[in-house]
Amino acid sequence: MPYVDGFVVPVPRKKLDDYRKMARKAGKVWIEHGALEFKECVAEDVHVGKRTSFPRSVKLKPDEVVIFSYIVFRNRAARDKVNKKVLEDPRLAEMMSGKDAPFDLKRMIYGGFETLVDLK
Repeated sequence: MPYVDGFVVPVPRKKLDDYRKMARKAGKVWIEHGALEFKECVAEDVHVGKRTSFPRSVKLKPDEVVIFSYIVFRNRAARDKVNKKVLEDPRLAEMMSGKDAPFDLKRMIYGGFETLVDLK
């Protein structure tokens, strides 16, 4: 079954184009190194929940949007191999440092997930 890395990040609306450029560049590198899919999605129909929600999870500010991202890999071993190559890729070295990121890295939520159901 496929393995998925998932991310939720807050991005200032004024930096959405910068984020898109960064994501396109990163996505091409991940795919080149073996990821099966790379998706970056901007929240369009999310609401602040009473207890929890995407906006609450990242402490969303009024001038920000939520980005939900995921990368699909063949399996966990493939993910580990691909991510190692990506982290070593000089094209992404500056981005990986985080100093010029178009979002607050401290509020990013991420993790790796085993697929439970995969329907197509």
